[in-house]
Parts: sequence; C-alpha cells; structure tokens
Amino acid sequence: MNAAIERIYEVKGMTCAHCEASVAEEVEQVQGVTAIDADRETGWLTVRGEGFSDEAIRRAVDEAGYEVVGS
Repeated sequence: MNAAIERIYEVKGMTCAHCEASVAEEVEQVQGVTAIDADRETGWLTVRGEGFSDEAIRRAVDEAGYEVVGS
C-alpha cells in the first residue's frame, strides 16, 4: 500500500475559473489522485492521493492545454 502524498505544481496559463476546472477535470482522472485544488490566482495546483506520478500529472495538465513549469 502506498502512503498518501501531496504535491504542488506550478501551472502556466491558468487564469480563469474555466482554466481551473479544465485542469482539475483532467488531473482527477489520473489513477491514485484523490483530491485536487487548482488556484488560478497563485498558479498552483495541489494534488493529493496515493501512487500517482509527476509525469502522469504533467500529461494530464498538458491534455487540459496548460503546462507544469519548473521541476
């Protein structure tokens, strides 16, 4: 069993409520994700769950039309 984790990502281009919803909709489909908080004002995406990978989150954000910046 994997331990619960929380990761924070900076998302480039997330500027409105629709942006937040688009990112959240894609990321919530990633296996292992149990909670998401997308904040357009800070540009941060907080993801909680078990066993998800950074790469899977990056792909989901990309699928929504945005980009995770930084490492």
